[in-house]
Amino acid sequence: MNPYRLYLVTDDQQDLTTLKQVVKQAVAGGVTMVQVREKHGDIRAFIERAQAVKALLKGTGVPLIINDRIDVALAVDADGVHLGQSDMPVTLARQLIGDHKILGLSIEDENQLIEANSLPIDYLGLSAIFPTASKTNTKKHWGIEGLKMALHHTALPIVAIGGINENNIPALCKTGVQGLAIVSAICHAQDPKAASAYLLSLMQHASEIGEETD
Repeated sequence: MNPYRLYLVTDDQQDLTTLKQVVKQAVAGGVTMVQVREKHGDIRAFIERAQAVKALLKGTGVPLIINDRIDVALAVDADGVHLGQSDMPVTLARQLIGDHKILGLSIEDENQLIEANSLPIDYLGLSAIFPTASKTNTKKHWGIEGLKMALHHTALPIVAIGGINENNIPALCKTGVQGLAIVSAICHAQDPKAASAYLLSLMQHASEIGEETD
């Protein structure tokens, strides 16, 4: 089972009630990992949101990942942390969370990609694949060709993030990328369960076509 396959990143603009509804439905639809993101700097709110999501994920086998904050991840005993390039250094983060937690790192350029191969991390978040309204401060857009290049330069699993939707999922999956991170296409769907199931079906179909053409 590949935990990175359909990786839900929560929308920090949604209130707690909406967040819980989205996560519950998305997991029912087949989401394989959930990252709770909170950019407002309110640590109590972050912990509350993380605890609420953790309770929903209990018994599902879906890992809970915390964005940026090691302290929040430790406070709620999350399954892992995802760090950006300006967050705590991953070597220090690994010491704090231990060897058994999942540790991901955002990669924004080729130099970071190469450096990541010698870091104590479990997966890479390649950002941003395409332009996206939910993240405007991106260094570059990798595109399909950039993703292919990245896959050739690391043995670590790659989760593609940024502007991913039903239109580009087939092309992305044909690259053999290990995971796709989704925000808007699930969080803003009228029916997050149906949206998640549909995206998974697109991924499955594209992967099968990719295998046939290899």
